[in-house]
This record gives sequence, C-alpha cells and structure tokens, in this order.
Amino acid sequence: MSFPQKAEYVIIGAGIHGLSTAWHLAQKLKAQGKGDGSKILVIEKDGIASGASGIACGVIRNNYFQPAMRELMAHSVEVWESDPKNFHYHSCGYMQISPASMEEDVVSIYEQQKSIGYESSFIQGEKEVDTYMKSLFGDWQAKGVTSVLHEKKGGFANNTSSIYGLAAKAEAEGVRILSGTTVTGFEYGSNSKAVTGVETDKGTVKCDQVIIGAGPWVKSFWDMLDLPSEVSIKSNGTVHPNVPMWQYWYLTEGVLGVEPDFLKTDDGNMPPVIHVDTDAPLYSDVDKSLITDKIWGLYYKPDFHFNGIQGGSSPYKVGEPGGEGISVDPYGPASTEFIIDDEFAHMWSSALAFCHKRFEGKSHLFKKGATGGLGCFTPDSFPVFDQFRENVYVIADSNHGYKMLGVGKLVAEEVLGEKSALLEPFRLSRYEEGKLHPVSNSPFPWS
Repeated sequence: MSFPQKAEYVIIGAGIHGLSTAWHLAQKLKAQGKGDGSKILVIEKDGIASGASGIACGVIRNNYFQPAMRELMAHSVEVWESDPKNFHYHSCGYMQISPASMEEDVVSIYEQQKSIGYESSFIQGEKEVDTYMKSLFGDWQAKGVTSVLHEKKGGFANNTSSIYGLAAKAEAEGVRILSGTTVTGFEYGSNSKAVTGVETDKGTVKCDQVIIGAGPWVKSFWDMLDLPSEVSIKSNGTVHPNVPMWQYWYLTEGVLGVEPDFLKTDDGNMPPVIHVDTDAPLYSDVDKSLITDKIWGLYYKPDFHFNGIQGGSSPYKVGEPGGEGISVDPYGPASTEFIIDDEFAHMWSSALAFCHKRFEGKSHLFKKGATGGLGCFTPDSFPVFDQFRENVYVIADSNHGYKMLGVGKLVAEEVLGEKSALLEPFRLSRYEEGKLHPVSNSPFPWS
C-alpha cells in the first residue's frame, strides 16, 4: 500500500490489542453508520504478530484474585469462544493448584467465579487434591498442594495463528495495516495537547484519534507523549511519592521436546492448562540437589504450535538477582536470549518431574526457542487503560495482554464515547486515589 497521508484513527501495534481494537472499531463504525474500516490505519514497525503476541504462551484463564481482573477476563473468554476456529483457540480449561498459604485466596476466586456465572470446580484438602489429580493423571506426584480450582472454560490459543486470524477479520472490515514502519514521534496542534499527526520514518500521518497497543514497548510511546515517568500511590492512608511508572520483568518460558500428546490424560484426552504453586522443596531431577525451598510455581500445557510441552515459571525483575545483565531495549525486538539459559531449563524440567513421574529423566529434552520475552509492568503489575492528551488512548496491558482479546472491543466502544464499567478500575488515577487492586499470595507478579 502507498503511504497514507491521513487516517481518522491511527492504531499503533499489530498485536492482540491493536488488531482487536481495529476489528471491533470498524464493526462499531459500520453499525453506527459512521463509515467503515477504511478510516482506520494500523501501524506496525515490523510485521503482524512480530512482537510479544507472537511469542506469547497463549494461556487464557479467569484465575485472578482481583475481582476487576476476573470480570474483565470472563468478558475476554467470551470473545475467544465466539470464533475458536479463526482464533485457533483450544477450550480445554485451566487448573490452579495451590498450597495452604494460597488457599484462602483461591476460595475467594472460586466464590466470585460462581457469582459471575463462570463455571469451575473447587477441590480442597491434600488427600482430595491427590485423588482428583490422579483421576486424570495416574503418575501425578506433586506435594505441598491443598486445593485445585478447575476452570471449565479458557485454555490456550496458538499465538501467531490467532493474531493472523485477527488481522484477517480487521482487513475484511476494510482496516489498512501498514507494516515495516516505525513511529518516531507525535505532532501536536496549537494547544500542544491533542495529537494531530503520527510521525514515522516514512512520513507523517495526520489523524483525529490515536490508540496505542504496543505491549512491552508502551514506555517508549509514553515518553514520546511526555506523560509522567513517576506516580504517587496512596495505600492504606499513606501516600508513596515518586514511584516509577514502569518496570521490566523477563518472562521465563520454554519447551520440552516431547510429543504434545505425551501429556494426555489417562482417558486419552488433552488436559487443561496446569498451573502449580507450592512451598514444597524443589530438588533437581538431574542430581537431586536442592533448587529452592521457597514458594515457587510453574505452568505448562501440550502445544502443537510449539511442538512439545510448553510453559514457564516465575519471571525475573530486570536488575534483581537472576535478571542482572539483561539489556533492556524497549523499542527493539523482544529478546528471548535470557529465558533459555541452563538455570531456567534445569528448574522448569525438574518442576515438571516434581508434578508427573512421566517427566523424570527428561531434562535433556529441553528445547531452546522463541517463547517468553520482556514484559513492561505498571507499578502494581495491573493494566492501565485510559485516554491521555485529549485524543490518545493507551492500552498498557502490564503483560496480561494476550489473553485479553476482549479489551479491544471495550476500547473501541470507549473511543466512540461509550464508557466501559469493566475498564473503569484500570484508570491511571487509581494510584493517586488509592483505588488499588487487592494483592494475592501468589509468587507471580501478575496474579
């Protein structure tokens, strides 16, 4: 396509958020008689699904301790379920398996899932959990777990395929996708507030509305817009000033090179996505040495896209033990070098063997590949969805992104003037107002 000089709506990023917003916005414009997708331009510095969405684990779940997150995820699961074929979505369910220290949190999640009509089962008690898991996997052997929250909806989707399916839906509505084009800045009107153009390495696109859905590169655009680098956070009556707006975590994920059906249940079916947290000591499957005696966790699933058993463990915060030496280039490609180191491979493979006897002696089958990547997190590790500088909508997913397919639909509605109750708890003002999301006991920052 030739370089466009003007677009009513410019969306930055051809990943899960940018393309979902483009698709739904085009549908809304048409339904309201305001035009069609030809008014929308998606700008992508590389290609479709070339960033975080293309290397995402692909897990789709409702399991959140925070009510606002849980309701938002229930909405997104509905969107995934609306077209499983084109979204390459596998509705196999999801399991959160937890230790006693997390049990109160998980009970709360289960009760609130019931209240919003999200189907799940809850199994409580160490013996009861062992019996339940062995009814699915005869070789189940995890210790230190006392509850299972088994969500009957959710599952996972094949990352790149689902994004291309989303792009096809957007383009079918007339949306234009301009790839290989890097945004370099913004042009402002006479009041220096509203954006009147998006500057790129190929020229400037005049526009009326900008939507940023750039995943872990959000900080770069935040800085271009001259938005605050620090925020004040009110918590329990105390104001904490000068808290950095952004922090980076490296996501530790990998693939074990066995056939995906190696993890079938005893009745021959594909299993739900499994997430295990435990405070039982983890020992090496190679030499029986102690890896950790602190609470730890892992998630895993069979995946034909990755061609093996794919999953991960707790991330490393850049600049902290385990994350030192990682070079952060937020506007460069999402590096995957760190996540495939021998330490993570050893830990994750041993954790699989901790859970299932079938994985014992399989550590050498760990495969290096493009999965995981760099995550850009907000101060509380939860998303910010808000409008800035009069006409710039920022989708800052704080690494919850891929599963949030439905956010684009809600953002499209907000851009057209329909405020969303589901997005209201995620405004930037929540920090200063002290309207914070509750904190769980999970070892994962996004739970």
